[in-house]
Amino acid sequence: MKAIVNGRILLPDTEVHSKALLYDEAIIGIVDEADARREADEVLDANGAYVAPGLMDVHIHGYGGDDVSDDDPAGVRRMSEKLLENGVTSFLPTTLTVGWDTLISVCGHMRVLARESQRPEYPGAEILGVHLEGPFINPERKGAQNPEYILPPDADKVLPYADIVKLITLAPEMPGGYDCIRTLKQQSDIAISMGHSSATFDQAMTGIGLGVTRATHLFNAMSPMHHRDPGVVGAALNSDVYTELIADTFHVNKGIYPMLAKTKGSKLVLITDALRSAGMPDGEYENGGQVFVLKGIECRLRDGTIAGSVLRLNQGVRHFRDYGGVTMAQAVRAASLSAAESIGLADTKGSLSPGKDADITLLNDDCGVLKTIVRGVCKFD
Repeated sequence: MKAIVNGRILLPDTEVHSKALLYDEAIIGIVDEADARREADEVLDANGAYVAPGLMDVHIHGYGGDDVSDDDPAGVRRMSEKLLENGVTSFLPTTLTVGWDTLISVCGHMRVLARESQRPEYPGAEILGVHLEGPFINPERKGAQNPEYILPPDADKVLPYADIVKLITLAPEMPGGYDCIRTLKQQSDIAISMGHSSATFDQAMTGIGLGVTRATHLFNAMSPMHHRDPGVVGAALNSDVYTELIADTFHVNKGIYPMLAKTKGSKLVLITDALRSAGMPDGEYENGGQVFVLKGIECRLRDGTIAGSVLRLNQGVRHFRDYGGVTMAQAVRAASLSAAESIGLADTKGSLSPGKDADITLLNDDCGVLKTIVRGVCKFD
């Protein structure tokens, strides 16, 4: 049994002082420090740092030069190891709209890697499954997705991979969209997110009624709010769906953060939408058969279209805390428990509750990562 003492323990809505966190492979509980020092075989002094649940990125395409849609298992392994430095203990490798054969192959490789990543000796963050961002999207809102590979929504294509696909982004208004949502809802546990969509408010609300429970990267690649048709944005804000935010201060102006914090509360999910250029220098990169340019925090296709981000999830937590008018506990919740809830994994992930996997990150006041612990094993220090 291990213990972390002298830290500020973050619960979903508050922080606890002068207590210790006990864990082994799973969280045991929060106890008096004296008891922890007496009972634990190994004691870690946090030196006043935040003791937070491990961060979970449910929408990330690439990092450090690698990308999920390359269909290279070695690249995803490298990604998972590098993500530890950002406090990420688990993630959903996220595909782009690429060829269906490639997507099938990615799913097969991720089945193997997901099991591998649960082993104590695995050197990286745990792979929870796959997020299919497309190919069932609206060409009008394709953003930086490749239109060559867009397909009509078809649940029968996805259901054979329901064991590994945990999340799918689709446009509900496309022909076959409602049937696809209904079937996936009835025959799988896949979380369904509306995104890259030109849906009207009524169409989006119909999708929600059929089984949509999330909105992908709010405001980006979706019909905007208008007083005569609130669009996908209005439906996301006016319903109980979980709503993603890329909190890099570029995709969504930081002046919007307080409104989102008040409107969505615990249903707000921080993501990165990071590309292979994350953690890399400025320059030109390729994703899904298209070339984009990184300059500072901006990724754009050569025609100026915004193309994902280079955000680190711990940076997103800091931005949301500093500009959203929320506490550190609330900001971390948006990148941990809310993310886990949004894909149906809150029973085992997302908080420091007894019985859950011991996924822990130690953060300083600036949200810099000091240590990252995955299932009780320290994998970044």
